[in-house]
Amino acid sequence: MIEANGFLFVSGMVPMDIEKGIMIMDNIQQATELVLSNIKRALEAVGSNMGKVVKSSVFLRDMADFNAMNEVYKPTSRRIAGAHVRAVKEIPGNFPIEIEVIALK
Repeated sequence: MIEANGFLFVSGMVPMDIEKGIMIMDNIQQATELVLSNIKRALEAVGSNMGKVVKSSVFLRDMADFNAMNEVYKPTSRRIAGAHVRAVKEIPGNFPIEIEVIALK
């Protein structure tokens, strides 16, 4: 995470929990929940929160996962001014999803 001029830039969050040794590779809904949880913890660690996210970008390895991902993601994205979903050929680590956000401090 990088902080600049009152903004927090959180990039490259994938469905991995290092503390628990968990990586979710095959269930897009569980993967999305873990990524959002990782983002929430990162923001809260520096005094921010999900309600202060102003932009998010979701990168999906397979657009066929969009509807299932969106069931988990949609309640969060309603509060975000700019939410974008993009299909990508690969995500490092072969993860099914990666999310980055910009939030206010």
